[in-house]
Amino acid sequence: MDSKQIDALRTFLREQTGKPVDISGVSLLGGGAIQENHALDISVDEETIAAVLRCDAPSSVPDSRSRDQEFALLRAAFDAGVTVPEPLWFGDASVIGRPFFIMRRAQGTAAGHRIVRDTSLAPDREELVRRIGREMGHIHSIAPPRDDLAFLPVPEEHPAALFIRESREFLDSYHSAYPALEWGLNWLERNMPEREPLCLVHRDFRTGNYMVDESGLTAVLDWEFTDWSQPLEDLGWFCARCWRFGQLAEDRAAGGVGSREALFNGYEEVTGRRPRGEEIYYWEVFAHARWAVIAVKQAERHISGRESSLELALTAHIVPELELHLLRMTGLDGGQGAGA
Repeated sequence: MDSKQIDALRTFLREQTGKPVDISGVSLLGGGAIQENHALDISVDEETIAAVLRCDAPSSVPDSRSRDQEFALLRAAFDAGVTVPEPLWFGDASVIGRPFFIMRRAQGTAAGHRIVRDTSLAPDREELVRRIGREMGHIHSIAPPRDDLAFLPVPEEHPAALFIRESREFLDSYHSAYPALEWGLNWLERNMPEREPLCLVHRDFRTGNYMVDESGLTAVLDWEFTDWSQPLEDLGWFCARCWRFGQLAEDRAAGGVGSREALFNGYEEVTGRRPRGEEIYYWEVFAHARWAVIAVKQAERHISGRESSLELALTAHIVPELELHLLRMTGLDGGQGAGA
């Protein structure tokens, strides 16, 4: 952020609080290929708030929620008892040139590659995963209809069927062919589970999108893909091999940090529902297909020239690995469960 934007933000916060405001310690935070996050310290009267300003990146993917929508989602989650940074203020593009919101800054790290290896962070890994299961249970307690979340479309068809249809439409119109993804979509269509009552689903709850410190989990982050969907989608996404940061042992199947059993235990504590591994398997396959489609879309942001980014360019290189694992999971390399 430049000095002009900081001055505009200071004026905005004075209007919001009705008190003297100063801003210091502004720095761009790492991570977040879709949004930008800036750390800042806000002095309001005699209180100093450690905060994060989250705004749009120069370009985005169509599936990503807008900042005002993400702010509303964060508020709903905060009110439901989910461990999220408290949302404080929302501002439109007239303030700093892009829509943004400000939330309290959580302590710890969200770096997935570090979390899975550094056991000084949340050293009781099974308790961390149980805690994550409980967090998911609180998220899934939010169900439609909700006036504050009216911007979320309520799907008339099975959410998995909606993803399959929209993904086929995208791939049919794209300039390159992805036959392995088409295979995966066909498998998802043939094996689709029965539709359940809709609930709020984070849709990107994975290692790398929550923060931990030496005491445990401190925040659930990145609500830009949240939607009404099926609850087990979140559990499958968390357990998917592609989000384990190389930790492939079965006792690390949940996010690369702990066991599925611990995740299911925590989820059952809040919801009363005991997920079964075979139920989650479908949603792990779904996770690989969905992440592959998102990766193609993110890479296109660089390929199209809309946003020159090494990170986005490299995203394209993960698609073949996702395709290979999709094929293995769906029976072309030894049947269901191979390499899961």
